[in-house]
Amino acid sequence: MDMNDRDRPVLTEPRTDMAAASDGNGIAAIDVFCGIGGLSYGLAAAGVDVVAGIDVDGSCRFPFEANMSDAQFIERDVRDITAENLSGLWPEGATRLLAGCAPCQPFSSYRKGVNPSSDGRWELLRELSRLVTETKPEFVTTENVPRIMHKAVFGDFVRMLECLGYSVDIDVCRCTDYGLAQNRRRIVLVASRLGTATVPEGDQYGQPPKTVRQAIGNLAPIEAGRSHEADPVHRSRGLSPLNLKRMMVSKPDGTWRDWPTELRAQCHRRASGAAFKNAYARMGWDKPSPTITTYFHNFGAGRFGHPEQNRTISLREAAILQGFPESYQFVPDGESVPLTTLGRHIGNAVPPPLGEAIGRRFFQNLEQHHE
Repeated sequence: MDMNDRDRPVLTEPRTDMAAASDGNGIAAIDVFCGIGGLSYGLAAAGVDVVAGIDVDGSCRFPFEANMSDAQFIERDVRDITAENLSGLWPEGATRLLAGCAPCQPFSSYRKGVNPSSDGRWELLRELSRLVTETKPEFVTTENVPRIMHKAVFGDFVRMLECLGYSVDIDVCRCTDYGLAQNRRRIVLVASRLGTATVPEGDQYGQPPKTVRQAIGNLAPIEAGRSHEADPVHRSRGLSPLNLKRMMVSKPDGTWRDWPTELRAQCHRRASGAAFKNAYARMGWDKPSPTITTYFHNFGAGRFGHPEQNRTISLREAAILQGFPESYQFVPDGESVPLTTLGRHIGNAVPPPLGEAIGRRFFQNLEQHHE
């Protein structure tokens, strides 16, 4: 089937019953650490007026602006952002939302044994805390890996919110509950100065999870190292001759134990490496994918092999598994697709359906406050 003819996964249509953010019935958001716009796109789908996204990485500008046409992209380090900067972006009279999903790498489970204090990004949550303290928006939200719950920087952030009078709720969310075909778990914090804050429960909670087949099964086949002519983002990384042989004998949802002995890596032959069954592996069709990391394009980095084609999943497939619609624009027409850079952005993104659920919950909070 041609890629342009298949049904594209889309978020719920944005709310049309909400008045402008400045009339007191709407919400205006600023997305700090906005990246390529995953959270912003989800918030906008819920009806939130996203007025600006801020990120230090200029390579996020095109995807953010192309998909968030009414929002301003500001390329600046959060350390250089002031309360005056933010106040000048929110419309006068708006119910203000400050979203700030700081980079998760310092706290990721993939960095076991690494002291996060050695990573300069681990203090960025304190910068968000500073901005909240200085501006006191009505709503605040952040998302990160669950391990951050046990770090002092996160505890300090929560105490700051409570001291300022916010109602705070925190929960670990399974992204399958929000309609993703991905076993991603993230901690979500919501805070409100307008009544009781509650983390939204996914509308797919208790339902059979979406599968890899349902998410990407209709995309056109491609070869390793190639892209589809109709969609340059539907591109996979090339494989070495050895990894191509390994891929060809890998089974869906299998492990490297399915390979002939001569194809196994040296680390697999050692006792210390025998337990790592999710590296050099294919996904299964009929279950959710593993967590999409920034290295999903690397066969050796996880269970990122396509269920049946002899390649790793493509950039587009990873984006869809992250909850982006197939129509999401990542690069300008005619420009080359930077596989490593875009892979990093996709793996780091907040899944848009999770952002949409958060936005809708804040609208419920606002409506209850007015009542």
